Amino acid sequence: MNRFVVAPDSFKGSLSACEVAEAISQGILSVCPSCEVVRVPVADGGEGLVDALTVSMGGRRAFATVSDPLGRPVAAEYGIVGDLAVIEVAAACGLTLLSESERNPLLTTTRGVGELILDAVSQGCRRFLIGLGGSATNDGGRGMLEVPGILERTAGMAFRIACDVNTPFVGAEGASRVFAPQKGASAQDVEVLEARMQEWACVMEERTGVDVRQMPGAGAAGGLGGAFAAFWGARLEPGIELVLDTLRFDAMLEGTDLVITGEGKADFQTMRGKVASGVLRRAQAAGVPVDLLAGKVESCPALDGAGFRRIVQVTPPGMPLAIAMRREIAQENLRRAAGEIL
Repeated sequence: MNRFVVAPDSFKGSLSACEVAEAISQGILSVCPSCEVVRVPVADGGEGLVDALTVSMGGRRAFATVSDPLGRPVAAEYGIVGDLAVIEVAAACGLTLLSESERNPLLTTTRGVGELILDAVSQGCRRFLIGLGGSATNDGGRGMLEVPGILERTAGMAFRIACDVNTPFVGAEGASRVFAPQKGASAQDVEVLEARMQEWACVMEERTGVDVRQMPGAGAAGGLGGAFAAFWGARLEPGIELVLDTLRFDAMLEGTDLVITGEGKADFQTMRGKVASGVLRRAQAAGVPVDLLAGKVESCPALDGAGFRRIVQVTPPGMPLAIAMRREIAQENLRRAAGEIL
């Protein structure tokens, strides 16, 4: 009996990773009804982390009312798997929680992230997998650390941090100069933020002995990575590798005939730490071929020479993007493409 592992990312703006995995699986089973299909929704540490890991690991969802980037109450979701909490910081301090006119990293705070962590502690969690990405903040984690009792109540607990970038804390390639403009900062604001981050880095080093200034990943989520590294000794890891390790993905590859992964758009960025690149690397090490299904494919040397068995654009030629991104259309395109590759 053939065995297939389906391990896609989400099709952002259209389908969650779980929905993509289900559509691909339906396409496989329509052609090969007696085969074994293992669904493994995956995320690279940013959007979709909670959804993917909670489903894949058989956990449950939890909700807490915490502070949004401007201090207003917001209902934030996270996942619980045993004593492990899976948290996306964007649920509390995400850019999508603000309107365009509200974006201002001089004012936004990570306080809600600390409140979310303490809620997880109250639910019995003692281990944390936290995805950094999509934040509206640039406070270096100061707001998170100002939550009363945060350090005392989490003493000795284990934190692993999924970074979506390897940006250092400060400097020309640091959080303020690279990402703050995307969060609403003017050129003048960037200089103010950089000065704040330099000062905060000194304070953190004095308090913890850890210098995060040039630490890779410390600038992720506006410096949250540095705060986790300094105060909790957290490991800052490439998101996809951390997620695949947590899922014990390598063990799933034993006896597998084909892995099918997917993402909304396959292009030069695919091989830069995205889900498809991580899945391919693990499968190649196990000698298992990989097919990549994408809503859109932009051919380039890095992608074409990566080693996928097939790279398939599931959207038919000429179909407008607005139509292709409709949930039911995207699902049907994936089902059809999965059946055709078999």
